[in-house]
Amino acid sequence: MTVEIEEAVKLLCENVDEIKRTVKAGLKDGLGYVLAEDICAVYDQPPFNRSPLDGYAVIGEDTAGSSFEDPTVLKVMGKVYAGGYFDGTVTSGSAVRIMTGAPVPKGANAVIKQEDTDSGEDFVKIYKSVSPWQNYCYAGEDYKKGEVIVKKGTYINAGTMAVLSSAGITEVTVYEKPRVAVISTGDEVIPPGQPLMPGKIYDSNQTYINSRLTELGVPAFYLEHIEDNAEKMAKTIKKLSGRADFIITTGAVSVGEKDIMHKVACLLGAKELFQRVNIKPGSPTFAFVYDNTPVLALSGNPYGAIANFEILGREVLAKLCQNSGIKMRKVKAELKNTLKMKEGKSARRFLRGRMEEAGVYINEGNHSSGAVSSMLGADCLIEMPQKAPCDLSKVIVNVYEI
Repeated sequence: MTVEIEEAVKLLCENVDEIKRTVKAGLKDGLGYVLAEDICAVYDQPPFNRSPLDGYAVIGEDTAGSSFEDPTVLKVMGKVYAGGYFDGTVTSGSAVRIMTGAPVPKGANAVIKQEDTDSGEDFVKIYKSVSPWQNYCYAGEDYKKGEVIVKKGTYINAGTMAVLSSAGITEVTVYEKPRVAVISTGDEVIPPGQPLMPGKIYDSNQTYINSRLTELGVPAFYLEHIEDNAEKMAKTIKKLSGRADFIITTGAVSVGEKDIMHKVACLLGAKELFQRVNIKPGSPTFAFVYDNTPVLALSGNPYGAIANFEILGREVLAKLCQNSGIKMRKVKAELKNTLKMKEGKSARRFLRGRMEEAGVYINEGNHSSGAVSSMLGADCLIEMPQKAPCDLSKVIVNVYEI
């Protein structure tokens, strides 16, 4: 059966379970994972009242009415740097020289900026008044001991790492990343590095998908190329079904004699999800489930495989990872150039493009489903209006960022 893109996504995601397997990871190794537990603060942050700037810790009331013409003069009791501590109490008429990040001494309730003083060593002249609690960072201002600072289900990016590090966290419990297998097919397909014999082509599909998986933080754990042999493919999928969370294949999904993937599903007795998707390129995209493992069989045409991996495969990965950030981001933009094309067909067509501040541009070059060179510089897929006129410039289109 042929389904719309949205139905294909729905069917795939209904047959995918979020990964609940967890593993302990050291802080530096947690980047790119999703937290499987709430993280609570063990200490206040900051753990002490501190100064946000270089200056003098003072009693704010002492500085009332201070001006350049009539400065307040305070005795400097000492100096404290970040990482240090002043073991004393600021009393009326006194001050402590203080640096950014240093603990505010007892008794002080404000910090006067160095620029508003004469930077005196033994005595300091204050040229501007400061209110009590001005320029004063309270202990626990960022978060307090016992507070949940990072919630379960949070994707660990650099910002998350900074928060965890500030709390002194050294180990976290995270969800395992999905185990993804990528299998390319075709008697004509060979890996780069082998001599290019007549009738053969180099395999770009496996390289693209594995590279994108790596960019998305989910590198494939299994890569293989299988010739057009249904029995061998079925045997491989059966072997992988207990190990892989998601299997992606490319090629052998159309109606030719050597398009084996439909036969593979029959040999396995798999549950078929859909046979085709209303999309150009890559409409023969086929999906089934074997032993609770989803298999997304993409077109062998390079751009067909690329487009359908981005539009369909990433949705599956996002659910497996419990990370919505993996999904494609859809925006609207004005098309700034055009491409000669026939009157719109019923299938939804996606072209390679690039986003710029002014709008979106269709990439130059060959846009056939078998071409890969026009992927150079592409950072989005442009959904062309259905049944649209030939002149598409200045049309508002849906754009899917990749």
